[in-house]
Amino acid sequence: MAKYSEKASEKVEETMHEMKEGKLKTGSGKKVTSKKQAVAIGLSEARKEGAKVPKKKK
Repeated sequence: MAKYSEKASEKVEETMHEMKEGKLKTGSGKKVTSKKQAVAIGLSEARKEGAKVPKKKK
C-alpha cells in the first residue's frame, strides 16, 4: 500500500468534506458525486502543492 504524507491526507479530507457539502466541482464545472473522484481530486491538488504522493497510475 502506498504511503501518503500528512499534508496529502489533509487535502483529501478537505475535498471529501467539500463533496459531501455539494461544493466540489470537476474541471468542466459538474458536481462531483463519486468518492473515488473526490479522492483523486484531493491527491491531485496535494501533488500540485508538493506533498509526498505516489505517481498517478496509467
